[in-house]
Amino acid sequence: MIRKMWIAALASAAVMTAIPTANAAIELHNTVTGEPLNLDDAGPEGKDVAAFKEFLETGKNPYLDQPNCLAKAQELYLGACSGCHGHVGEGKIGPALNDSYWTYPDNNTDKGLFETIFGGASGQMGPMYNLLNVDEILLAMAWVRHMYTGSKEDAAWLNEKQLANFKPFDGKDAPKPQGDTLPECKVD
Repeated sequence: MIRKMWIAALASAAVMTAIPTANAAIELHNTVTGEPLNLDDAGPEGKDVAAFKEFLETGKNPYLDQPNCLAKAQELYLGACSGCHGHVGEGKIGPALNDSYWTYPDNNTDKGLFETIFGGASGQMGPMYNLLNVDEILLAMAWVRHMYTGSKEDAAWLNEKQLANFKPFDGKDAPKPQGDTLPECKVD
C-alpha cells in the first residue's frame, strides 16, 4: 500500500512539473539546477502577447527582427539589468553581456538566455520574473542581443538574414521617437 502511494505521489509530482509549459513546444529549465521552470511563478502579464507565444513554440525571440522595439527594449534593459551588467553590457558586478563569452553557454541561445533571466542563476542573479513580465524579458533580451560586439560566427541566436546584415554594436542608444511616447512594439 505504501509503495502504491509513493508511486502515485511521484506520478503526481511529474505531472505538476510538466504543467507550466504543457502548451509549449520548448521545455524551460532552471539554468543552475535543471529543474523545470514554472511560468506560473510570474504574473499573467505578457503571457498573452503574440511574441511570447511564438517564443514558447520556437525558442527564438521574435523581437530580434523588430527595430521598432529597440527603444522599449533599451529602456527595460537600463531599468532592470544595467546596474549589474553595465550601461552597454560591459559588465560590472555581473558578467559582460555584449561579447561572445557566456558564463552559462546555453545563454548563446534565446531559450537559454530566457531561462537565466526568468529563473535566475548563481551569485546575485536572482529570478527576474518579479521585476519584468515574460514579454518584457524577451524585449530586454533583444537589447542584450543588439549590444553584441563579438563575431557573428559566435552568435548562435542570429538567423540567416541577421547573419547577412550583422554589424557589431556601435555604442549608440536606440533611436528615440518624436514626442513623449515610445512607438508601438509588436511582432509583424
